[in-house]
Amino acid sequence: MSTRHMILNLFFYNPQGDYRFSWRHPDAPEAEIFTLNYYASLARKAEAATLDAIFVADHIAVWDTVPSGLTHYANARLEPLTLLSALAAVTEHIGLMATASTSYNEPYNLARYFASLDFLSNGRASWNVVTSWLEEEAANFGLEQLPRHGTRYQRASEFIDVVTRLWDSWEDGAAIFDKAHGVFADAGKVHHLDYQGEYFRVRGPLNVPRPPQGHPLLVQAGSSEAGKALAAAWSDMHFVFIHSIAEGLAYREEMNQRLRQHGRDPAHFKIIAGVLPVVVNSSEEKAARQQLNEQLMSDQMAIDLLSSYLRMDLSTLPRDQPLPPLPDEESF
Repeated sequence: MSTRHMILNLFFYNPQGDYRFSWRHPDAPEAEIFTLNYYASLARKAEAATLDAIFVADHIAVWDTVPSGLTHYANARLEPLTLLSALAAVTEHIGLMATASTSYNEPYNLARYFASLDFLSNGRASWNVVTSWLEEEAANFGLEQLPRHGTRYQRASEFIDVVTRLWDSWEDGAAIFDKAHGVFADAGKVHHLDYQGEYFRVRGPLNVPRPPQGHPLLVQAGSSEAGKALAAAWSDMHFVFIHSIAEGLAYREEMNQRLRQHGRDPAHFKIIAGVLPVVVNSSEEKAARQQLNEQLMSDQMAIDLLSSYLRMDLSTLPRDQPLPPLPDEESF
């Protein structure tokens, strides 16, 4: 009987820890979060522990449209592809998973970036596909408001289609380096796309040969209806938050059905769930750590975070009462 392998990744959400106010912890790093040495040390430790990948989350905006944002949190971080390209040089085996948005990039650029990372890492690149959901992000790219949820996911599907076609625009072995006859590449194995869709028109081919993996690993994070549809159509791995074994089993079965509708084999599709472990030696240590974390998080910050997530101003509502009806998913 074969041994099943549990996928374990190191998840970088905030540079100093997943908790929003982790940066206030007495032992938390400070300015070193913007240095290579800090991340190289974490990457080497993760690789030595035989973890599967480093998973770098991302937003492309400063979180400054709420009262506590810039002063108390800001959301400052290094760009994932640049960071992981540097970490490729100080690691050998661990996967390198970068978050990149389909809403605020172009397919040709991202196809190049991930193909290049795949070459530099000897086949360890992975793309976590996101559509971006912050209003602040939209404002950084000339938009007056965030595109609708469904629109973002329609664009994402077409975006991935173009990117994978660009990766395939060079056949395996197209670059032949025939010095004697002066032939760099077999032109018959390099193809234009001439792609014309609703959102993109791309001539191609890519100016990077086919990546070592063929297609760098595709990951999709998000379990909305549109997110699940995108994952079933395109991704190799699906990142979700599951709260019980029963919920996880039901979710897996739902995704299996969606995969079969696309003619895909569920055995080749992985679901990974987020886990935030807290390692303590006693219940007293646990209570002390929880108390410290609660002291670090201000009430204003907590309300601002929830207001941002829900697209609702909760600052004027009673704190000891139930939330009002939540917005429809399509409003996000």
